Amino acid sequence: MSTGGELLRAGAAEIRFEFQTHVLENGLRVILHEDHSSPLVSVHIMYHVGSKDERKGRTGFAHLFEHLLFQGSRHVGETEHFRYVQGVGGTLNGSTWFDRTNYFQTLPSNNLDLALWLESDRMGFFLPAITQKKLDNQRGVVKNERRQSYENRPYGLAVETVLRNTYPEGHPYRHPTIGFMEDLDAASLDDVRAFFEMYYAPNNAVLVLAGDLEFDDALQRVGHYFGEVPARKPPPAVDTPVPPPPGERRAVLEDRVQVPRVYMTFHAPSFRHPAFEASGVLASLLADGESSRLYRRLVYEKKIAGEVHAFVWPLELVGMLWVVATARPGVTAAELETEVSETLDSLLMEGPAEDELLGAQNRARRRLVRNLAGVGGRSDALAHAAVLRGDPEYVNEAFARYAEVGEEDIRRSVADILRPENRSVLWVVPAEAA
Repeated sequence: MSTGGELLRAGAAEIRFEFQTHVLENGLRVILHEDHSSPLVSVHIMYHVGSKDERKGRTGFAHLFEHLLFQGSRHVGETEHFRYVQGVGGTLNGSTWFDRTNYFQTLPSNNLDLALWLESDRMGFFLPAITQKKLDNQRGVVKNERRQSYENRPYGLAVETVLRNTYPEGHPYRHPTIGFMEDLDAASLDDVRAFFEMYYAPNNAVLVLAGDLEFDDALQRVGHYFGEVPARKPPPAVDTPVPPPPGERRAVLEDRVQVPRVYMTFHAPSFRHPAFEASGVLASLLADGESSRLYRRLVYEKKIAGEVHAFVWPLELVGMLWVVATARPGVTAAELETEVSETLDSLLMEGPAEDELLGAQNRARRRLVRNLAGVGGRSDALAHAAVLRGDPEYVNEAFARYAEVGEEDIRRSVADILRPENRSVLWVVPAEAA
């Protein structure tokens, strides 16, 4: 067992939450965080499997399982998971990312046993309940989601195009989390069972309980429900070329859109890298709020963009910093890219002003505070830190890490990241203007 820091006030340099970590005999990592401010508990389980773990020709499996694991297990009916949790006033959902799949619910703390039973049953007894009918049904749901959220949505295929343009054939981060239609069609029941056996095991998961609980009592309950689920052979490691191949990559995508949009993505530090926080502050400095560089120049001064955003993806094995600018009517993608590039070049030449850097730090830390305000956000942050960094204590270190990013750190990040040969550029343009 290990113990995190005591819950303290949000001072100038730190925010800390008390938590305990334990490992059951079957390898399940358990993180417990007490907060008696409201009679709620968050139960969050994160499996260390995402789209990067899928093989060619079988993409979309992790996201498919996000749906399938809500379709019942040996002792839970097909629609019962939602009915049970919502019936006691709780909320629940799941999500899929490149590096992980998670399932989470927040419910009254006197129903903790209910959530533990539901999660342990689908971890230990999912396979007996999976049928061809359920697979076909959820395959159809996912394909329809792809149509609605990707293929038939304005700019919906942009991220997929950026990934394909950024990473070479065979790279684990090259395909989108939802997968491709032909791969979903090809998935067999045996494929699904093999994928579950490979990844959905206690020794490949982290369980976080946060909220109105007592440490010893909660750990005993976890052991009761999860202790007998057997461990399985650890899944294979993913081969990720680092760094990615150098050289600028460019593409144009015609779409049913009214105005152009420019996507610039840069190879950046991964979530595990010591310079990750500096890249986050850099993104805030570029396009977070009306005082940020890109917003001030493109939206306010030049009036050529309707909106502009910058953000980093906290990926486990690679990193991506995104700049996304949407043109105003009458502005071309070429004009928009020119202004973005000149703004980035000016930061490379001048470096950040003192007040500019302080504002970016404060905005980055404000996001942390907002995300950690509730037990659901804390359980999510603890799970991500434990799975992707191998260290849940990062949740107690992140606030100070962002505060420690200095001018030289930003200059170094700008020089390392914002280079033309380090980027992919995508123009999404109205079909008639291509």
